Amino acid sequence: MPDRLAAAGRGLVLAYGARPALTASDFAIPAGRLTAVIGPNGSGKSTLLNGLAGLLPTRRGDLEVLGRPPGRARRRVAYVLQATTVNEVMPVTVRETVAMGCYAQLGLWGFLRAPQRVAYLEAMDRLEIADLAGRHLHELSWGQRQRVFVAQGLAQRAELLLLDEPITGLDLVSVERIREAVADEVARGVTVVMTTHDVAEANRADHVLLMSGRVHAQGPPAAALHPDRLSEAYGIGIVHLEDGSLVLDDAHHHPAATRHVHFERRR
Repeated sequence: MPDRLAAAGRGLVLAYGARPALTASDFAIPAGRLTAVIGPNGSGKSTLLNGLAGLLPTRRGDLEVLGRPPGRARRRVAYVLQATTVNEVMPVTVRETVAMGCYAQLGLWGFLRAPQRVAYLEAMDRLEIADLAGRHLHELSWGQRQRVFVAQGLAQRAELLLLDEPITGLDLVSVERIREAVADEVARGVTVVMTTHDVAEANRADHVLLMSGRVHAQGPPAAALHPDRLSEAYGIGIVHLEDGSLVLDDAHHHPAATRHVHFERRR
C-alpha cells in the first residue's frame, strides 16, 4: 500500500439509477503518481472517474478523495473528458475555453487576475496551442481540440487531474504533447488518473487499476497487467510472441482484421 494516497475506495459501489456500473471494489490511488485505469468497454472506467470527480454519488461503501468525501474535494479536482463534439453555434475561442479552467477556483462571476492569466497562458504554451488562441473550437482538428481541453484542465492547477482517454485516436504530435504535459504534472506532485484501452499506454504508468465491472487488479504495471490478470478481466486469450510481446484478442478494442499487439513486455 502506498504511503500517501490521493484517493481510496472500500467496498465502493457506483450505479446509474438501478443499474450498478461498479460493483464492490477496494482500491488505492497513490498521491503524486500517474495511475492508469484500463479495461474493456463497459468495465467501469469512466464510472470510476465520475465517482472521483464527485459527479456520481456513492451507492454503497466508502470513497475518499484528497482526504475528503468526493463532493467536498471538487475544487481541488480537474476532470477532462474526451473531446468528441463541440457546439458550432457558440463561437468560443481556444483562449476562452482554456481560461474557463480558472473559473473552478474563482466561481462563475469571478474575475481573472494576474495569477489566473499566467496559469491559462502557461497551459496553452505547454500544449503548444498558443498560436490557435483566437480560433474557434469547431475549426480545430480532433487532436488540437483535445489539447485545448487538457490545457483547460492544467489551468485549474488542481491537486488531482482526471483524464478520460486523453490520447485515444489522436495524431502523434498531440499524443506527445499530452504525454509530456502529464509527465510534467506528475513531476510537480500532481496526482494524475487517466483511462485508456491501450495496455502499452497503461504500462507507462506508475500504478494501474484493471477494471472488469469492478477493480479486478491493482498495483505496479508488472503485477496488474500480468497476462493472467488481463485474460481474466477481458475474458479473452493472451498470445505470447517470441520477441516477448503479448497479444490481446480483444473484440472490445478497435476493430481489426487480425489480432492487435498492445503490450511489449519489458525485459
